This record gives sequence, structure tokens and C-alpha cells, in this order.
Amino acid sequence: MPTFTYTARRMDGQTIRGVLTADSQQAALRSLDEQALFPVDVAEGGEATKSLMGGKKKVRPGVVAVMYSQFSDLLRAGVPALRSLDVLIRQTANPALTEILKEVREDIAGGQTLADAMAKHPNAFSELHTSMIRAGERGGFLEDVLSRIATFTERQNELRGKLIGSIIYPIVLVVVGITIVTLLLTMVVPKIRGFLTGDLPAMTRALFAVSDVLSHYGWSVLAALVAGAMGVYSVSKSEAGHDWLDRAKLKLPKVGRLITLVAICRFCRILGTLLQNGVPILQSLKIARDSAGNKVLEIQIEDATEAVRKGESLAAPLGRGKMFPLDIIDMIAVGEESNNLENVLITIANSYEARTGRQIDLAVRLIEPFLLIIMAGVVAFIAMALLLPILTMSALGGGGPGAAS
Repeated sequence: MPTFTYTARRMDGQTIRGVLTADSQQAALRSLDEQALFPVDVAEGGEATKSLMGGKKKVRPGVVAVMYSQFSDLLRAGVPALRSLDVLIRQTANPALTEILKEVREDIAGGQTLADAMAKHPNAFSELHTSMIRAGERGGFLEDVLSRIATFTERQNELRGKLIGSIIYPIVLVVVGITIVTLLLTMVVPKIRGFLTGDLPAMTRALFAVSDVLSHYGWSVLAALVAGAMGVYSVSKSEAGHDWLDRAKLKLPKVGRLITLVAICRFCRILGTLLQNGVPILQSLKIARDSAGNKVLEIQIEDATEAVRKGESLAAPLGRGKMFPLDIIDMIAVGEESNNLENVLITIANSYEARTGRQIDLAVRLIEPFLLIIMAGVVAFIAMALLLPILTMSALGGGGPGAAS
């Protein structure tokens, strides 16, 4: 049932705003008339829908995770769903989430299920979450599902934060290094250049050439780099470009393997979590496929889904794709044979996430000294290119008087 935002006037002339659910705009107008309200404006969509339109704003997963945990605690304590939502609306500090919860409450009061009401707000509640909630409502274990979603979301945020934290220092090194080198080439080198004359060494001439380019065409170079980056970004957003980029990432030495394992871990955790919460396997595979984050893996999961639909096991088609490691395929096969696939998938995700995390930490630790060596080498090259002609001039100047005497 659609949600409508309305502006209306009471009999005393006071203007009020609100949201309501109705089958159509005409039904919404009749509902306002029954409440003795004179409609000024009635538009389909709630305030949260308008504020989050087009994906410009998105509720952070961490905020939603806290809400899920609190919602679960309220339901477990025996508080009815509508009353629980009232409490959450008062306690939630995020304005966007507050508006969303108000609309969800209105939809539930109008007869919709919690999953259907939440599905209207994909910028806050993903398809993964709504599918799990729908299964929890049907099975009568909604509070357990909400608690699991909160734990799952918090774990995903923790992994994302750990990855971002690991790459911050290398990024800072690169930015600082580029800034220092650019300042040396555009401000220091031109001032020293006037004192260097005669037949200069090749490395000094090369340094001066780079300095000239940056001094005279620096903004053009920056504009070209920005345009190139925007071009790559635009191509990556197209379907063909996105597919090519996903395939290229998997072929990178060492890094490609880590990217593959991260995507496989995400697939296993999402699929296992969905199966644990009673979502049918074909629907779970579809959601896990869309959440994998890599087109190559999505294609293999789609092939596996078709095979499962035809009656095959999950392990066999995944093994034919050659993307999943053999030990993971073996564990999935054992999980299917023992009718314990959901727990096996969670175990795989836990084990490989920890292993992949250690490999990423090791790679980042190796990158840091490598970047420092590159920065030191560049600075040393600049210093040698400037000092070499100075030392040569000093030697020739010192040798002249000695020879004359």
C-alpha cells in the first residue's frame, strides 16, 4: 500500500503535515476528509523517501545495526511492534532514520508486514535484511533475526573499518611524498638552477626538464590527470567497463587472489546467514549473488543457482567455475551431505576472513617500507642531480689555481 505525504488544514485553520497509507491518492483524500481535514497538498512518497531520493543520502549501516539490536531487545521483552517503533522513533538520533521509522510504523499500522514496509526504503534496509526479516516474520522468530542482522552488520562494518584503517597510512605517505617532490621541483629547483651553468650531467638535465614541465604546465598536467581519473570512473560505471574492471582486478598478481577471497567470504557469510534464518536457498543464492561485489563471481553463482534449480548440489557447479578454492568446495560438499550447509558457510567465512585479514595486514606492512624506499630514492635523485654539478664546479674551480701555481 503506497505512502502519501500530506499538508492539510484543520477546522480552526491550523496547518498540519503528516504521512498516511492508502490504496490511491483518492483514498488518501477520503481519509483526510473523514478526519475533518482540508487537504492542501497530497503527494505519494514519505518525507524520508523524498530526502533519500536517488541515493543522494544513505543511512549509515552502523546506525541501522544499533536500531536492529534495540528493536530485537524490545520485542524480546514482550513490547508490541508498533510500541517498539514508537520507542525507537523517540530514541533514534539520526533524523533520516527517524523519518523512515515513522513511515514504517504508518505502513505497519495500515496492515503491511514489517518486511514490506522496510523494503520501501532500500537506502536504509537492504534486500538482504528485508528477506531475513520476512522469513523471521513467517517463522515467528523475528527478534532472533533482528539480533543476527545487527551482529552481521556490525561485523561487516568492523571488517570495512579495519581495511580502511590499514590503507590510510600508505595513502598518507603517497600524498605527502607527492606533495614534497612537487614543491621541490616547482619552488626549490628553479631557484638553484640559475647558479648551475656549463655542461650539466644527464640526470640534472632530466631533472630540469621535469621541473620545467611542472612549472609551466603544472595545472594542465593536473587537469589531464583529473580528466583521466573521471574517464576511468565513467567507464567503470558502464556495464562493459565494470565487467572488464572486475576481471582485471582478479588477474592482478597477489592482489587478485586477495580480492577473490574477500568476495568469496562475503558470499559465504551472506548465504549462510540467509539460510540460517529460513530464507529458501534459491532466493538466498540470488541475494548472495547480487551482494558478491564482483561480476565474475556473480556469473559463477548464477550458473550454480541454475544448477541447484535443476536438482544439482551447490558444490559441484561452484567447483566447475575454478574460482573457489578446493578446500572450500570440499567443506560446502560436506555441509550439503550433513544437512548443515548454513553453519559450514559461516565457518568458512569466519576462517577465511581471519586468514585474509592477516594477509592484507602483511601486504600493507610490506607496502609501507616499499613506499618509503621509493620516496627516499626520488629525493636522493633530486639531491644528486643538484649536488653533482655543484661538486663538479667546485672541483674544477679548486683545480685551476693549484695548476697555475
